[in-house]
Amino acid sequence: MTTTFESQRTALADVVAIPVTPFAEDGRVDQDAHRALLRRLLDGGVPTLTPNGNTGEFYTLTPEERRFVTELTLDEVGDRAAILVGVGHDVPSAVASARHARELGAEMVMVHQPVHPYVSQSGWVDYHRAIAEAVPELGVVPYIRNAQLTGARLAELGAACPNVIGVKYAVPDAARFAAFARDAGRDRFVWVAGLAEPYAPSYFSAGATGFTSGLVNVAPSVSLNMIEALRAGDYPAAMKVWEQIRRFEELRAANGSANNVTVVKEALASLGLCRRDVRPPSRELPEGERAEVAEIAAGWSL
Repeated sequence: MTTTFESQRTALADVVAIPVTPFAEDGRVDQDAHRALLRRLLDGGVPTLTPNGNTGEFYTLTPEERRFVTELTLDEVGDRAAILVGVGHDVPSAVASARHARELGAEMVMVHQPVHPYVSQSGWVDYHRAIAEAVPELGVVPYIRNAQLTGARLAELGAACPNVIGVKYAVPDAARFAAFARDAGRDRFVWVAGLAEPYAPSYFSAGATGFTSGLVNVAPSVSLNMIEALRAGDYPAAMKVWEQIRRFEELRAANGSANNVTVVKEALASLGLCRRDVRPPSRELPEGERAEVAEIAAGWSL
């Protein structure tokens, strides 16, 4: 029997939240705060969550912490939302993480961009194929940040691995995305705008049907308002949301996105929802910038 992955594809065509990983005063993952933040997303109506994503500080977590975050998330969420578990690093580690997620009941994994100074296009295919073939029951979503990768290579991967069902595309170029999606097969994959709300309107116009979000941790209703407008084809309404979140996202994107996670955690800290702590190579927001973030967060309808 061939798996169609229909429910997984539907889950990707939506707001895909990237939850933060809150840390306690002693530096460990704060289990209670993490569960509370997950419940807040669920209560807010967020349909899809990605534990161990970049906003969750994937690359600063130990293997044991990544397993813990996966276990905690699946336990807390249950059947209230779809789970897309972030996996990556070397192939054996990514496969082990994917199989762990499968054992816990997850139905999808997102494969982080390969961290290697020398990534060939055929090697990119080999890397993702090895992971996808190890978990054929799971929907697999490559996270693409490499502007040099061609759509033909993704088409090659998709032909070899039916379970590669979606793409988190995070190259900041809407024209390149439009061409890439058509070269890879626009209807073959679910296209997720991987650069969140600021890029969602332009990427939706070129074929995306979902977008990732870190902002959703702070204001779930804002992200949901945008997806509703985009689904309705109401771009003026979507751009009103865009204007509402513009400054927040500009702060996250400044200096090569150095404060991408920091700004989100600062907003959550200003609302009393978790500590502002982030791990190196990120850093806490300077005192002078905290008030602006708190003012933005307080102004949203929560």
